Order: sequence, then C-alpha cells, then structure tokens
Amino acid sequence: MTDQYTQPDFSVMVEKKASAAKACSMLKILANEDRLLILCQLIQGKKNVGELEQTLGIRQPTLSQQLTVLRDEKLVSTERQGKYIYYSLASPEAVQIMNTLFSVYCQNEHHHSPDDVTHNGRQ
Repeated sequence: MTDQYTQPDFSVMVEKKASAAKACSMLKILANEDRLLILCQLIQGKKNVGELEQTLGIRQPTLSQQLTVLRDEKLVSTERQGKYIYYSLASPEAVQIMNTLFSVYCQNEHHHSPDDVTHNGRQ
C-alpha cells in the first residue's frame, strides 16, 4: 500500500492568506463604533459633516478624524458642492458588509417575529 502525500497548493494558500489579511483590515476599520455609525448613515446616501454631526451626535473634531480614516482607507469619497463637502460610500465591499450588518443587527431591531428566533431560542 502506497502512502501518498499530496503537496499543498501554495498559490491557493497565499491567495487565502491575502484574502484573510484584507478581511482583517476591513474588520479593524469597522471595529470603531463611530466609523461604523458613519458608514450606517452614508449607506443611506451622501451627507456632509454637519448632517452627520447632527444625526449621530458625534462632535465635529472626532467626526473629521474618523472620516479621514475612512477616506484614507478608500471606504468613502468626497464631493464638493458649494461650500459643503459631501461624503459617500466608495467601496463596494463596504456597501456589501454594511448591508449584511444591517440585515443581521438592525432590520428587525424592535419588531422580532417568532420566525426570527433561532433553534436555541435566542435571537
């Protein structure tokens, strides 16, 4: 009986490692509550700093700092309209992740139906 050892496909391993690194990078960005709240607002459409500050209750210096991080990471883009700069989601991956997070955590936040209960009775 011949014991065959199959060599791992290193190109697949490298590709998976790169994908994991990319996912970890995105999750680190989303792990900040202020940034997550900003993205929750921007998925609804473009907004300027004043609108975000009023809606989220995040002070302007903190808001600007977090928007800079999101812009540097290419998750949001800016567009000047007159004296205002509007921010919008620029990353298709971020849109997809935010939609998933919304459906899991926000969609039925206050109105759970019996169908929303999992097999162990928890939501």
